[in-house]
Amino acid sequence: MRFKIIKQDKKSRARVGEISVAHGKIDTPGFVAVGTQASVKALSPRELKEIGLQVFFANTYHLYLRPGVDVIEKLGGVHNFMSWNGPVMTDSGGFQIFSLGLGQHILRKKGDRVKITLNNTNKGVTGKKLAEISEEGVEFKSHIDGSKHILTPEKSMEIQSILGADILMAFDDCTPYPCDYEYAKSSMDRTHRWAVRSLDAHKKEQKEKSKRKNRQKQNLYGVVQGSVYKELRKKSAQFIESLNTPGVAIGGVSVGESKKEMYKVLDWVVPNLSEEKPRHLLGVGEIDDIFEAIEKGVDTLDCVIPTRWGRNGTVLVHPQTAKNENSVNRYRFIITNAKYIKDSLPVDPLCRCFVCQNFSRAYMNHLYRANEILGIRLGTYHNLYFMVNLMKQIRKSIKNDQFQNLKKEWM
Repeated sequence: MRFKIIKQDKKSRARVGEISVAHGKIDTPGFVAVGTQASVKALSPRELKEIGLQVFFANTYHLYLRPGVDVIEKLGGVHNFMSWNGPVMTDSGGFQIFSLGLGQHILRKKGDRVKITLNNTNKGVTGKKLAEISEEGVEFKSHIDGSKHILTPEKSMEIQSILGADILMAFDDCTPYPCDYEYAKSSMDRTHRWAVRSLDAHKKEQKEKSKRKNRQKQNLYGVVQGSVYKELRKKSAQFIESLNTPGVAIGGVSVGESKKEMYKVLDWVVPNLSEEKPRHLLGVGEIDDIFEAIEKGVDTLDCVIPTRWGRNGTVLVHPQTAKNENSVNRYRFIITNAKYIKDSLPVDPLCRCFVCQNFSRAYMNHLYRANEILGIRLGTYHNLYFMVNLMKQIRKSIKNDQFQNLKKEWM
């Protein structure tokens, strides 16, 4: 992997760069869509290319459970599996234990084992549901059928290697929020030990791949943890940086802490990371957070917001459009509201996407109210285009020394 810095903002850590990997380039700052099941929900790879998306995040946990890595390996890796020839990132699978509700409440600690319970109910899982974190890894129940599995740093690296992504994440212990200092330190230390094991396993996987024809170079990112504690975040950043992975991801944010706390984490972490490596922020994608993160030196971010909101009728818009609609939020409004039943305007008059150039709010309102699949597809298309286009504007503003002005316009 090669990372080139093209322009550094004069008044902040914001910068324009380019990540080059086996399947192409990623312009930074860049938005990484979430393609959980080797699919960015509701959109085809062709539409992703039309939108201008360069990279998406596939989910190790989900693809391991379904269809299974043996299926994807037989079909030539995730790129061939879904007919996508651009860059792909994969997470380690650790965070999904939490995002599925498997790690919301710590019950008790015994030795190096932490027992966690679920509050939500998932299909195929009955009775008391729990996951256990140990030094070895995470034991959990499948949300599909309740079957038991264990995910370790070595297993995660094996799965991600088979998937064939360009950028992989080290297996980490995503620290819940809130938690006390003692637990946050224990979780961070475990993440560091797992990072070393991940790196060793990754090197072995790459060595095996080097013996094959048409081998593809894969790149591992270490993951910084430490919750909202300054000392821990700095220590974690320094440790992960010492592993000399091609890039670094910042995890354990957007898990319940305030925005102010999240911004502090970035202030503590980024100065302790190399200027020559790309920095990825995991699971963050609200508009105000994007501007703050980029200003603090983040290069790429991933989030489910554009696609999730596209499925429920929430459309992203320019602040001026939101203001004209008297929206309670300056970046979005609900297209299914009754006020849009006869509205002839496009979703966002300031947007140049296919949806806004061809369809009215009234039509979009009708599609969602009638439960037509096309509504979800068009809403997702618009939202993802919105995010990709916003990143283009941000990169342009940094190149022209206008980032602060653009931020002021949007914030």
